[in-house]
Amino acid sequence: MDLFDRKNHWEHIYQTKQPDEVSWYQPIPQTSLDFINELKVPLTAGIIDIGGGDSLLVDHLLNKGYQNITVLDISATAIENAKKRIGSKGSNVKWIVADAANFHPTVQYDLWHDRAAFHFLTNEQEISNYLNTAQQSLAPGGLLVIGTFSGQGPEKCSGIRIKQYSASTMTKRLEKFFEKIKCITVDHKTPFNTLQNFVFCSFRKRPAATLPG
Repeated sequence: MDLFDRKNHWEHIYQTKQPDEVSWYQPIPQTSLDFINELKVPLTAGIIDIGGGDSLLVDHLLNKGYQNITVLDISATAIENAKKRIGSKGSNVKWIVADAANFHPTVQYDLWHDRAAFHFLTNEQEISNYLNTAQQSLAPGGLLVIGTFSGQGPEKCSGIRIKQYSASTMTKRLEKFFEKIKCITVDHKTPFNTLQNFVFCSFRKRPAATLPG
C-alpha cells in the first residue's frame, strides 16, 4: 500500500468511526504509562507520540504534568479530533500530520513512543527510514518505547497486513542504533472483547562511539 492509499485509508477510518469503535482503543494506556514511569522520564522531557492521533496517552501525560509533548499521526482527522477532545489543556501540545515512514523532524526528542504504528511498516526501505529518523531525532541517551503485535497477535489490523515482532526480532532489528532495556508481552483487550497480544520494548539510543561499523 503506497503512501497516498495509506493516508486515505486512515482518514476514512477516523471520519467514519468513533474512538471506541476501533480495536486499538484503550481508555488508559497503562503499559505505555508504566514504561514511562519506570524509565523515570522527567516532566520537562521532549516526548513524541508516533501514530498517537486518537490515543489518550497525551491526555494522561498532560494530567501528569508533562510539558513538552508532540503528537504525530498520518491522519489530519485524527489530529483534529484529538485537539477538540483535549481543548485548552493541549495549547502547548505540538501536532504534526505526517507519515512516520517519511517524517523529517526539525527538533530532537528525549522519548520516542510508538504503540501500534511501527508494525504497519512492512517495506524494508520504510522500516529503515523510520529507524534512521528515530535515532537521528533522539537526543544523546534518548529513549524509545515501541509496541507492536507479537507473533501470537493478529496478522492484520484494519484490513492491512502488519509485521509481527518478538522481543528477540525487535531487539535484533533495532540493535544498530539502540540498546535494549526491557521487553514484555501484554494482552490488549479490544472494545469487542477480543485479545491482541503485543510485544512492548524499551531502548536507549547508543552513543555514537558504540555504533557498529
